[in-house]
Amino acid sequence: MSVRTAPRLSLLLLAYFAFVSLGLPDGLLGVGWPSISADFAVPTEAVGLLLTASTAGYLTSSVAAGFTISRLGIGWLLAGSTGLTCLALVGYTASPVYALLIGCALLLGFGGGAIDSGLNAFAAGAFGPRHMNWMHAFFGLGVALGPLIMTTVLATGFSWRWGYGIVAAAQAVLAVSFVLTVKAWSRREPAAGAGEEPPARPAPVPVRETLTLPAVWFGALAFAVYVAVEVTAGLWAYLLLTEGRGLSATVAGICVSGYWGSLFVGRVVQGVVAERLGSSTVLTGSLVGMVVGAVLVALPAPGWVAVVGLAIIGFGAAPVFPLLTLTTAERVGVEHADRTIGLQIGAAGLGGAAIPAGVGVLLGRVDVELLGPALVVLSVALLALYAASTRRPARIGATAAPGPDA
Repeated sequence: MSVRTAPRLSLLLLAYFAFVSLGLPDGLLGVGWPSISADFAVPTEAVGLLLTASTAGYLTSSVAAGFTISRLGIGWLLAGSTGLTCLALVGYTASPVYALLIGCALLLGFGGGAIDSGLNAFAAGAFGPRHMNWMHAFFGLGVALGPLIMTTVLATGFSWRWGYGIVAAAQAVLAVSFVLTVKAWSRREPAAGAGEEPPARPAPVPVRETLTLPAVWFGALAFAVYVAVEVTAGLWAYLLLTEGRGLSATVAGICVSGYWGSLFVGRVVQGVVAERLGSSTVLTGSLVGMVVGAVLVALPAPGWVAVVGLAIIGFGAAPVFPLLTLTTAERVGVEHADRTIGLQIGAAGLGGAAIPAGVGVLLGRVDVELLGPALVVLSVALLALYAASTRRPARIGATAAPGPDA
């Protein structure tokens, strides 16, 4: 066991830092967008073009990664994809026109989708609920640091481009780290209890068998709606707090960081709780919490009420993505898990771009105060989807592994 433990620990730490870096660009956009739109003289809803381009790349690469991991190898997938995101972020710092920025967003999505899919597929087989939550917690930390980086850059009088340049440097360091550990990532070792041999990976099955499982597509829909809530709240909260609730730009930027920070704290705390109470209990409580937080944001109340609501949404949303990912094999079988995770990550990217972009159009053309009601509708829909999934008969292959509740 000692031979396996050392490399796994090093990869665990690298996965944590990778998720910090993966979250940084997402956190930059919400605070940086007003400056970006002013710099390029484009309207508020033009952010939809960036999100659409990023999603197109993200969706393509995340789905493709799920089907090609066994051929390409996770190590090279992560190294190449991180290098690609670094190149895209360098493009953000130097784009002279908005059209080129859209091209960089496509490239950024392409690299980010492959990283997300590859790391989640690896972690679903190698980590338990605690480390799976903690890995995603570091994504929340990255997204929380993003607004702080951009707020600091803007507050000191520098261009928004410096924020993206700082994150590009971090991605470059991470890309080098993946290159140096390529061989270690190829030794994929599913988690096992003390004294137990890890279960063998099943032989590949025809793609058609994966695509005909209802649980595959039902899970993809749930991921799309979940990420829509998470991104919509983080992307448009700054606009609501400044234009709708009268907070200053600096205070609003800090509050948006607080939202993403609550996502980080929630995943750290609930990663431990999930191992004790079980994923279904934690998921149900978290989804109800998201609805409560959304209602607080929707209330016509002082700004601090919306800030509290955002924090509750973040804390409640924290374990949803990692626990749904971790239990993928329970729903579809181990032999379909990598492909399904790729599809789920792709659907998450699609939902995380299309729906927030639509909300942005609504806010720009009608009223920023519609953010709260939109979050309520999405959160209730997500709760309903999860409730429906618990009543559906599971389609689990013969090789399906027991989940954390077993």
